[in-house]
Amino acid sequence: MSEKNGLPLFPADHDDEPPSNVVALRNTGILPAQQIQELIGGKSIVGTPESITSDQIQPASLDLRLGTQAFRVRASFLPGPNSAVMERVTRLEGSPIDLSAGAVFERGVVYVAKLMENVDLGSDIEGTANPKSSTGRLDVLTRLITDKATAFDRIPAGHKGPLYVEVAPLTFSIVVRKGSRLNQVRLSRGRRAMAPATKIQQEYEEGRLVSVDGEPLPLRQGLVPVTVDLVGSGRGSVIGYKAKHGTNTIDVDRVNHYDPREYWEKITSDGGRLSLDPDSFYILATREQVGVPPRLAAEMIPFDPNSGEFRIHYAGFFDPGFGWRDGRAQGSRAVLEVRAHGVPFILEHGQHVGWLRYSEVLGGKPDRLYGEGIASNYQGQGVALAKHFKTWPD
Repeated sequence: MSEKNGLPLFPADHDDEPPSNVVALRNTGILPAQQIQELIGGKSIVGTPESITSDQIQPASLDLRLGTQAFRVRASFLPGPNSAVMERVTRLEGSPIDLSAGAVFERGVVYVAKLMENVDLGSDIEGTANPKSSTGRLDVLTRLITDKATAFDRIPAGHKGPLYVEVAPLTFSIVVRKGSRLNQVRLSRGRRAMAPATKIQQEYEEGRLVSVDGEPLPLRQGLVPVTVDLVGSGRGSVIGYKAKHGTNTIDVDRVNHYDPREYWEKITSDGGRLSLDPDSFYILATREQVGVPPRLAAEMIPFDPNSGEFRIHYAGFFDPGFGWRDGRAQGSRAVLEVRAHGVPFILEHGQHVGWLRYSEVLGGKPDRLYGEGIASNYQGQGVALAKHFKTWPD
């Protein structure tokens, strides 16, 4: 165990609470579920017109819900430092849509919806948002917006007011309604604290973060590399899926409902190479089994964009406990939501496609972990479609 000023530092993967003589590694970091609950109890986050429910609270994030009204707008936008979101919607002549009984968000169109959650954050708390995993796997782009925002998916420290989400379905038209959950936010006290590079190196070498056959790639400044699996269990095995064009709508609140054959084509292993068609959408997976220890959270960040014209991930956030069992990374691969841009691009098996950045969870182990205990949909996954689809028939 490491030490600081003669006192032991509590290891991130320990399951118990630290003894009283343990020095905290940082006073900044991502807030775990119990601290999110405290913010809700203290009215720093409120739901209107309906209160926030306990199942919205994930191990280190909070699911956000669509409100009763959305607007169809001509283009994506940021309000800028001197404007409110609704001022810009009015300027763009946004067409109102009632979400009370459900509505269709059409493929290729941009919508802005007010969320049911409002915030009144302290000066030391900020937020970062991203699409939920199921949203990304439908190729739906969502980005959180606040009044006076100059960047997407950010809630600045001290922000007070409503939250909005931009929704842009790219492959499938979707049905949404009041209460639908398309994105989530993680809150942090101060800047998000990336776990120390030396600690990540040790965890990586011991197989606690990723497990992979063969020689692992070296870390870069504490970032864990991940690669694409285009071989699977051998020639002819399923390594991914390609979305069909011109399909029916998908109701985002229906689970295990749709026949995947109506929306997807299987991709089978064929020599460890895959040609991506421009502006087509693919579901693939990493070679690595990914694990997130209970006192860490992780996010996927893209590989250097100069390495190829493709995007590999929407959601990108992994709650504490994802793929984690018996002290190691076991049995959950990271799904890659892949889209090529402009020109065809060939992916090779084992090609480096992204990095995992592990951040520390402030205040100890969350009181809930990703997995069966909170009905998580993707624990133990391989290459998997969104929860809306049934298992592919044999």
